[in-house]
Amino acid sequence: MPLTRGIVAAPHHLAAEAGGEVLRQGGNAVDAAVAADAVLCVVYPHMTSIGGDLFALVWPAGAAAPIGLAGAGRAGSLATMAAVRAAGYETMPERGPLTVTVPGTVEAWGRLVERFGSFGLEPLMAPAARHARHGYLVTERLAAFLAAHAEWLIREPEVQRLWPPLKTGMLLRNLDLADTLEEIGRNGFNGFYRGAVGAAIISALRRRGGLLTADDLAGHRSAWVEPVAFPYRDLTVYEMPPPTQGLCAAAMLRRFERLGAHDPGLGFAQALVRLRDEVYPMRDWYISDPDFTEVPEEPFLDPDYVAAGAAAGPPLPEGDTIYLCAADEHGNVVSLIQSVSGSFGSGVVAEGTGVLLQNRAAYFSLEPAHVNRLEPRKRTMHTLIPAMAGRHGSCWAAFGSMGADGQPQIQSQVFLNLVERGLNPAEAVAEPRLRVPAGGGGLWVEADYPMAGEVARGVAGGTLLPARSWQMGHAAALVVDRLGRWRAGADPRSDGSVVEV
Repeated sequence: MPLTRGIVAAPHHLAAEAGGEVLRQGGNAVDAAVAADAVLCVVYPHMTSIGGDLFALVWPAGAAAPIGLAGAGRAGSLATMAAVRAAGYETMPERGPLTVTVPGTVEAWGRLVERFGSFGLEPLMAPAARHARHGYLVTERLAAFLAAHAEWLIREPEVQRLWPPLKTGMLLRNLDLADTLEEIGRNGFNGFYRGAVGAAIISALRRRGGLLTADDLAGHRSAWVEPVAFPYRDLTVYEMPPPTQGLCAAAMLRRFERLGAHDPGLGFAQALVRLRDEVYPMRDWYISDPDFTEVPEEPFLDPDYVAAGAAAGPPLPEGDTIYLCAADEHGNVVSLIQSVSGSFGSGVVAEGTGVLLQNRAAYFSLEPAHVNRLEPRKRTMHTLIPAMAGRHGSCWAAFGSMGADGQPQIQSQVFLNLVERGLNPAEAVAEPRLRVPAGGGGLWVEADYPMAGEVARGVAGGTLLPARSWQMGHAAALVVDRLGRWRAGADPRSDGSVVEV
């Protein structure tokens, strides 16, 4: 099979190389993105896992707009507010078996590949399985996370076995995960949800008091969705619809367009804080699973709209995520985001599978009147938001970032760097950033931000963070100059790279 020319940007160099390997074998951008994501599920366990969720925007070759895939798992059929309170909690716990929702990633891989891929899953799982079986070198960033979270990771023997505190440069393996990935490659996602792996997941959760059942896994389905589309100058920007916070990112960009001041400095910092404080209460007021409640678009897409009575909810848990993007010579472009939710997710591994399960249910509320209250088989408000922009019916850019609650702020800054400041993608994702922390109040300022000291002093609660802090997210961006010509950037805050073949 002839080589496919294309490009992949990912937050770990092994993932970008896996995507490039698939392109060299003749796969397309979707194949490359799935292969890269599978590798990230091995080498970035603090950020993601096949036990997490996945969202993607795919702009198929020749199409006039992208299509979205929502690979979000639901809460278990036993997941009631009463059940969580009976376990001794007044608010949702941040980790443990009660926070586990159905993993959406593996089924989403299958749906992406069956609709758009050139290959089956087996060659796409092979690089990830190889790294899991033969080992990969612990990066400085992963070593720091292993050390920082060691105190609670050791509470679960299986987690302690798989992810002990290790130093930079040491070798880490996950043989059980290698077996699971190979099984997915051979037989698809059915066994993960309805076979031996699924049974092991349910057994592990049952022993720990979890709220998922075998029927919850067996009944899981991803959803093909129409993205939220809105104009920005001569572009059309595309975000994921609810249950994600894509409308929140859209609201910030709609309001930034009207402001017209986008150069770094105190004025931009004050505008970011003001817009964040206008938009985030609407997110907390309106956004949840649209299968359970109607989520209006008008408050977000109308820059003059003021949501009277909307108030910001309690701070969301900090989350860890990966974002990657890919394109090929045929015109396919992928914007993909995937996560285990918090650092190392729930901290629960199904014995014998190597699968670290996500803690996405930590985003639910136990307040009965809250729009995002916990209910059986409900998808929580999701922070994961891949994005795209098009011009005249063709894809122009794919972009996104990790950063949980802060993703709309980070994504906005990357987009403005591309569009308003004319930076190339590598510059756009590397530029120093600002972020209002979860819960509001104050402003994080990277130390190398222009006039960082003045900006931090000029905003109440301003705090300087180290340059290239992971708390400012790992972004990536890709710009299509013309068919077969791209520019891309991977964030220096990560261990990433761009591979072009």
